[in-house]
Amino acid sequence: MKLTTKGRYAVMAMADLALFKDKGPISLTDISIRQNISLAYLEQIFIKLKQENLVKSVRGAKGGYVLDVPPEEIKISNIISAVDEEIKTLNCKKESKKGCNNKSSKCITHNLWDQLDQHINSFFEKVKLQDLVKKNQTANK
Repeated sequence: MKLTTKGRYAVMAMADLALFKDKGPISLTDISIRQNISLAYLEQIFIKLKQENLVKSVRGAKGGYVLDVPPEEIKISNIISAVDEEIKTLNCKKESKKGCNNKSSKCITHNLWDQLDQHINSFFEKVKLQDLVKKNQTANK
């Protein structure tokens, strides 16, 4: 399965924002420290999250970022796609006439990986950002 750090870090950062949403705008520096993610990398991620209207920036001395959508309405799939990620278990493109190994036919396990791909994407469609926050709060009690 292919999911880069960009997708994982975007989900971590959004979960951090959701967890601390009652504290007002959160600086990227705070998220960087708490989640151990490079500040420069977070800045790149948040440009994309902001473009997709998942977060908004607040200027000023106590500025930072806040969620632009309630966490119970944000699907994990929204976050992953906002940063131009896709979950991919196949080496070929589903729409391509070429097969998995650049041959004329699909590999013998093509349907297996395609089903896994569908299952993973369906899972990320069902899980909301609020679900992550609740599980984290329950685990840390």
